[in-house]
Amino acid sequence: MEEKNYEKIYDEYKQQSEQQAQLEAAHGNPDGKEEFVAVRKNDDGDIIAFKTSNGRELDYITALTEAKSGQIAHVDVFHKYGRDIIRSEPDGIKENNLDRLPQF
Repeated sequence: MEEKNYEKIYDEYKQQSEQQAQLEAAHGNPDGKEEFVAVRKNDDGDIIAFKTSNGRELDYITALTEAKSGQIAHVDVFHKYGRDIIRSEPDGIKENNLDRLPQF
């Protein structure tokens, strides 16, 4: 039986995913939806508010409601720890992760 190099297979998969994410990101936001461009954090480092590409400042609950309804581009909402949580789309691009956005 042939020995598989699992590490190499995974690395190739990851590289292809990153290339695809870069390609998709280059197409931007064709629907013209607002995007989160900055965040506000509390003293514990938790994100408590968002600033959108249109300059609106949204508290977490309003942002969550708009993200759930599909009004905000490039974010997902998932349920964990008994609550809904906003997260950036898992696109392999660390720079656009919500936690890495500039603060306002």
